[in-house]
Amino acid sequence: MNVDAIDLKILKHLQDNARLSNQELADLVNLSASACHRRVKILEANGVIEKYQAKVNYEKLGIKIEAIVEIKLAQLTENDHNFFLSQIKNFDEVINAYIITGESNYVLHVATKDLNSFSHFVINTLNKIKGVVSINSKIILQKIVQKPL
Repeated sequence: MNVDAIDLKILKHLQDNARLSNQELADLVNLSASACHRRVKILEANGVIEKYQAKVNYEKLGIKIEAIVEIKLAQLTENDHNFFLSQIKNFDEVINAYIITGESNYVLHVATKDLNSFSHFVINTLNKIKGVVSINSKIILQKIVQKPL
């Protein structure tokens, strides 16, 4: 699918506020309501827009600690990989997970209510997953850049 400058504007505005009405969005990108609606439907149909979701303020939910956790497995066979994924998908603390290159195999974005909970999660949960040989944690002190596209 070819995405043009108008499509990128539509995406930017929807990332900023997915609750915009079609007319509001059309006005922001200088299109008629029907042309804007058609473009949004095409973006959805082609999987460019996957879903609309709320951005949650974790701190307001009492979650005070966010961390980046690098994990290395002893071996990265397909079975080990699938087992590891099956485990972390069940953990509420894991917000995002990525397969990476380098010394570690995975990076997890983890959120917990406090440092004690984070420590418990790393020591008593992540550390007990079969095949994990190394865990390297970095506490996020402050989010300085968060932006869409």
